[in-house]
Amino acid sequence: MSKLKGQIAIVTGVSHELGIGAAICRKLATGGADLFFTHWRAARDWTTRFQEEMRGLGVTCKHKEIDLAKSNAACEMMDSVLDELGCPTILVNNAAHSERDGYKSLTAKCLDEHYAVNMRSTFLLCCEFARHFELNDKSFGRIINITSGQGLGPMPGELAYAATKGAISAFTITLSAELAPKGITVNAVNPGPTDTGWMTEDLKAELAGKFLMGRIGHPEDAAQIVAFLASKEAEWITGQVIHSEGGFLRN
Repeated sequence: MSKLKGQIAIVTGVSHELGIGAAICRKLATGGADLFFTHWRAARDWTTRFQEEMRGLGVTCKHKEIDLAKSNAACEMMDSVLDELGCPTILVNNAAHSERDGYKSLTAKCLDEHYAVNMRSTFLLCCEFARHFELNDKSFGRIINITSGQGLGPMPGELAYAATKGAISAFTITLSAELAPKGITVNAVNPGPTDTGWMTEDLKAELAGKFLMGRIGHPEDAAQIVAFLASKEAEWITGQVIHSEGGFLRN
């Protein structure tokens, strides 16, 4: 398959083998897209191996360690992509900062740390992407933001995460209206609870009965939706938050 051949994709938050970011990269590369992935505090030998894995799929692949909490992270990342691959046509904002909190322990520091990664870097990278897209007179543009279904139910003990990730959905819808005339679609994907290696066996057992499709979500499930939204076939879909979570029951 080469539906994405000739496209250049940025994927943030690709820091380990079992993550959603890695699954997205594999799916986009299988479709023919060249890749620039970012990571933070990932094992150096793994990022090198993963880069070679992507190159083995027949695409160009570059990567960079970058702290998305920095105020200039979006500009730094875009400069690197332009220098090494050219103007990107696909942006997947997958990176996220998450810590447990709750009303008794929530602090300004906690809020700021979540805001810097989940909102500021995501929003600014979307805008950097759109500005360079216009300057380079591209005709194919896709922005896909990963959210977590905050609008579907409460997430006790994750106030900062829920608030900042929930803001991504609102931003996605409004940005899509601004960028539609430019030929850029902007959508968000909620993968629901996904087994990326962090779930304990007890948690898996607790969650299993809540998935009407009969299994816990896999990273590849989210990657399938992202790859579709990145394709030519999805050119008429914009301003949507797509819930890909196997009929997960929250109550």
